[in-house]
Amino acid sequence: MLSIICRFRVKPEWADKWLELTSDFTEATRAERANLWFVWTRNVDEPTEFFLIEAHHEELVEEHLGNPLIPRIVAEWPQALVEQPTMLMTTIAGTEWQLMDRMPVPAASTAAAGEQRR
Repeated sequence: MLSIICRFRVKPEWADKWLELTSDFTEATRAERANLWFVWTRNVDEPTEFFLIEAHHEELVEEHLGNPLIPRIVAEWPQALVEQPTMLMTTIAGTEWQLMDRMPVPAASTAAAGEQRR
């Protein structure tokens, strides 16, 4: 899988509108065959900093790069940005999440937490 983390630093006046600006591309990407996940997160310590965490089936990533919305975001998103976005990109073997060995959760706690979320 191709895994990418992108960092976007937005102008303060765009901080509360950023997710709205990116919503069309986000929804379209999430619907692509290549997409494994496409998740936005906001830095709680720096509210003008957003991270996009995405992963795609490597053999299908060209489909994502052919998304017809890409020219639109290249034209529209820079108006909201302080600087050119940066990214980390790597290929990771597999697509399955692994359990964190160092943080086991007893089965009874897991079941109770599931009940509380309902």
